[in-house]
Amino acid sequence: MKLRRATSVDLTAVVALQQLAYARNRVLLGVEPLPLLADYAEIFRTMEIWLAGARGGLGDTIEGVLILEPHADHMLIWSVSTAPEAQSKGLGRELLAAAETRARELRLTKMRLYTGAILEHLVDWYGRHGYTVERIEQMPDRQVAHMVKSL
Repeated sequence: MKLRRATSVDLTAVVALQQLAYARNRVLLGVEPLPLLADYAEIFRTMEIWLAGARGGLGDTIEGVLILEPHADHMLIWSVSTAPEAQSKGLGRELLAAAETRARELRLTKMRLYTGAILEHLVDWYGRHGYTVERIEQMPDRQVAHMVKSL
């Protein structure tokens, strides 16, 4: 899989993919997923955004988005999203592995992420990739599972 770093030119395409990728979660959560409440112009200024395209190329089709926020002591996976037509084909797993590779490049030894606690399929999926639930945060409209993995 080839990834490229997103630029401001990709903003509209990234937001569109995020909307499509998180549509199922919106239904399951009963509220807007946290990644869809964000200011993406700010995310483009402050985080690393990586894009994956069809069959490893990038062409005009973005099939996956990986948003990372490096911290002094860990790498936060802010979002892993894949286009609906690319789901269940291993792209999410490849993006997760790319996040861990990037953390190692930055000499970070801990990964963090969060997901809706009610999204058991995602909590389980991350669990199968070595992440464990560190805590459940109660927000006014949802519960958020904070997960962690040591590299």
